[in-house]
Amino acid sequence: MREIRVEHLGKTFGTLPVLSDVSLRAAPGEFVSIIGPSGCGKSTLFNVLAGLVAPDSGRVLVDGAPAGGSAFGYMPQKDLLFPWRTVLDNAALGLEVAGMRRRAARAKAQALFEPFGLAGFERARPSQLSGGMRQRAALLRTVVQDREVLLLDEPFGALDSLTRTGMQEWLEKVRARYGWTVLLITHDIREAVFLSDRVVVLGPRPARVCREVEVGLPRPREAGMVGWPRLHAVEAELLDALRGPGRTDPVPTTR
Repeated sequence: MREIRVEHLGKTFGTLPVLSDVSLRAAPGEFVSIIGPSGCGKSTLFNVLAGLVAPDSGRVLVDGAPAGGSAFGYMPQKDLLFPWRTVLDNAALGLEVAGMRRRAARAKAQALFEPFGLAGFERARPSQLSGGMRQRAALLRTVVQDREVLLLDEPFGALDSLTRTGMQEWLEKVRARYGWTVLLITHDIREAVFLSDRVVVLGPRPARVCREVEVGLPRPREAGMVGWPRLHAVEAELLDALRGPGRTDPVPTTR
């Protein structure tokens, strides 16, 4: 498990400032969600963490040392599974690109198929999987590379409500099993509260942290918790933070 610190990140594209003095942290094994208005710079922040974009200012530390993009496993919004490859070959692709022999890469990926609920679908094509199974396959492809910090960018955003709820419960269980440090981008406030230890709220572009909220719910998280007063209190606090000073217009809360 790794500790992540983001210190005073700034990023501008041309004349458009996107990140402004963004600082946040994730303790070893902590699950931190990041929410904020659409277009505020959340995905840019992840691209900086993953080493895909260089910041103009600030730094990213992993266990106190400057981070390289290789410290992070990055799962983007779309599963990006290649339709002509089997699920197993998709899962092993990152290992092969990193130089592992194909047979070894497939064996390492296949070991995760049972805990990821994909056993028996190794030879299937992505088109034969449900939306939730495709997302599990994409996450498997991400974590099989032994990255202890996961960046999940709206991984369940395209799923229907019932499938999404099931995926949230599944992610809660599998994360506890493997002990990853997780940063999650989501627009679903209830998803952020259900999954997270802490929620970071970014303001409008250029993004900066405007509030951090401790969730304070016990683990393991279960579907029955949606009725707990603490969950609703955290949701209300996050809504208030998203609206910002003087705003009274409604903000979408959940699916």
